[in-house]
Amino acid sequence: MLTAFHHLLETAAGAYPQNPALSYGSSTITYEALWREARAVGAGLADLGLARGERVGVFLEKRIETVAAFFGISAADGIFVPINPLLRPEQVAFVLADCDVRVLITSTDRLAQLGEAVKACPALEHIVLVDDASVSTGLRAKVSAWREVFRQAPGQRAIGTTIDHDLAAILYTSGSTGRPKGVVLSHRNLIVGAESVSSYLKNTQDDVILAALPLSFDAGLSQVTTGFRVGAHVVLMNYLVAQDVPRLCARHGVTGITAVPPLWIQLAEARWPEEVGARLRYFANTGGRMPRPLLDRLRGLFPNAAPYLMYGLTEAFRSTYLDPDEVDRRPDSIGKAIPDAEILVVKPDGSPCGPDEEGELVHRGALVAQGYWNDPERTAERFRPVPGRDEPWRAPERAVFSGDIVRRDAEGFLYYVGRRDEMIKTSGYRISPTEIEEAAYRTHLVGDAVAMGIDDERLGQRVVLVASPINGAPLNIEALLAEMKRQLPLYMVPSRVITREAIPRSANGKFDRVLLRAELGA
Repeated sequence: MLTAFHHLLETAAGAYPQNPALSYGSSTITYEALWREARAVGAGLADLGLARGERVGVFLEKRIETVAAFFGISAADGIFVPINPLLRPEQVAFVLADCDVRVLITSTDRLAQLGEAVKACPALEHIVLVDDASVSTGLRAKVSAWREVFRQAPGQRAIGTTIDHDLAAILYTSGSTGRPKGVVLSHRNLIVGAESVSSYLKNTQDDVILAALPLSFDAGLSQVTTGFRVGAHVVLMNYLVAQDVPRLCARHGVTGITAVPPLWIQLAEARWPEEVGARLRYFANTGGRMPRPLLDRLRGLFPNAAPYLMYGLTEAFRSTYLDPDEVDRRPDSIGKAIPDAEILVVKPDGSPCGPDEEGELVHRGALVAQGYWNDPERTAERFRPVPGRDEPWRAPERAVFSGDIVRRDAEGFLYYVGRRDEMIKTSGYRISPTEIEEAAYRTHLVGDAVAMGIDDERLGQRVVLVASPINGAPLNIEALLAEMKRQLPLYMVPSRVITREAIPRSANGKFDRVLLRAELGA
């Protein structure tokens, strides 16, 4: 029975000891060897005096030690905090201080990048460097080498006493106020997520899964957990340029890729050898709706691959997926609830919406996170009692209110409309920015596109499109607007197009709408 996060690796090591678990660069490690490494991490953390429920930060790129650290922290009854390696020093320091990280696992160069910022973390007592380099710092925390701390023979220490309701991880995600939110996940959240996603993706030990997204991102961590649930081979990749991805897929025989739309846009422009594309069993999209032209392009590149269109939020890991058999019938749908989840569509008063009536997506079930770390106010705003289940004798059950507006058709399929706080209101109309963005993509004149509403005294808001050209060529704004006028009603056509060579992205690879709004004064 799986009750703790580290049981995913322990069970796989017992069932598939010699199967390749992870590859990174030129190194591949088996499940048996990775479990030994994770147990050594757990034993070393116990020697440092890590207490049950204390936080351990992992500030590294994707590598074997990163994954071993996650599972070792779990085995030591700690809580792992993956920190996106793209974050600025001040952001890293905020995360470390916000959840009182006691031990930080990082590298010599990343510690040097943090500089003075790390001194603002009063709880930090130990820093462990994976590259075993010796450095001299003015920090109060003791700096040690990985092999110095994690050398204990794993058989000499018992595994911790964690149960499934205990806290396992904190994933920091961008907040609407600019202050990161620490989404707290239990062991049960992570285990059920691995079981649910691996079941509908039909993962087996024969799969080779590319992990291209950050492990600090729920969809990135999911590549590891779903793979380990079935004994599959996970290939870690620190993304550099698009053409690196087909090469790595060819080298390892990758069968499954999950990415977000901005990354898929780049991968669609890469050169995919026919045999590499033909080997792919599935490709999956999350983190935003995939434009239809992009979906069609990917299906042409990967003729044997089943397309999985998914929707999720960090606060519930994953919520819906569209069965590949339904893609041709309803390519704009985000599908139905994943296994072991229920999706409600509700009005502002909590009552259920009827067919094709727009409302907020509410997720209930075992994947709902435990709240936001050290932030009861925002937790109370987002995690609320399940609508319609207020029996007085029953202990309250909390659901997560996504803030996303969706509709459900008569057959039960869901369709994403837009973010509640990103909807554009102009001339009395309420417009989804996604509709405008997809119209821009259909022109084949833009590389990336982000639509938003800018305050306007006469219209309420006016529509502005920020777009990047294709392959560095000049963007023909006149032709773009002319084509969009043919596709959209006039009130949806952008009043202005702003050209950017590249649209800024957040650390998780999504378009950074908060930054764009700030730059445009929206």
